[in-house]
Amino acid sequence: MTESRSQTAARSSSRTANRRMGRAFFDRPTVEVARSLLGTVLSIQGPNGRRAVRLVETEAYVSNDPASHAFRGPTPRNRSMFSRPGTLYVYRIHQVVCANLVTRRGEAVLLRAGEPLTPGLENPSGPGRLCRALGIRLADDGTDVASDRRIALGSGGVASSGVVVGPRIGIRRARRRLLRFALADNEWVSRPRPPAGGRTTSASPTRTRGDAAKRRSRTTSRRSSGGGRSGGHSVGR
Repeated sequence: MTESRSQTAARSSSRTANRRMGRAFFDRPTVEVARSLLGTVLSIQGPNGRRAVRLVETEAYVSNDPASHAFRGPTPRNRSMFSRPGTLYVYRIHQVVCANLVTRRGEAVLLRAGEPLTPGLENPSGPGRLCRALGIRLADDGTDVASDRRIALGSGGVASSGVVVGPRIGIRRARRRLLRFALADNEWVSRPRPPAGGRTTSASPTRTRGDAAKRRSRTTSRRSSGGGRSGGHSVGR
């Protein structure tokens, strides 16, 4: 019998690996980190317990990138992007917040979508929805994910079949750069999804073994990623 989405989430959550990602994981080229984040587990301790998602989609914002908030240098808003690797950069846009993980100075990875591992978690497909589901707040800006007790990033432990690569979305500049990464065929990737003809590569990131079962048992389609602006980064703000 095909298991329900909540049953799969509960089973996946119980299998979540405990190995925490340290500073060295983030202190690498941004594109490499953006790919490696796929399949890792982001968890946050809240008043009602710990919430967790498996990251399934990211976008890289690199050096000299006109679509990045850091393009014109440090400001009071983007100061966290110039902090050490593993720092959480959180900002507000269109009444929602979006989260990034800093890699090298002035570079970061936008966390675009997650697969829920905590039963009953809100839809985390889209950068704004991801933050809302986990309870990430503007006050979390500057948090050191490599050492913080409340927010942690851990390994997922299950091999993935591949990663699809496409252009970033929701931005006005550098739109053709192939810096959006997503787990191939994962239903929680935000929309519009990377094109079917996008470049697909094998990868070491992780995802749950229940993906295929969940896709077969899905009876309703989700709306677009919403939860605020889909891309998260814009110039001319």
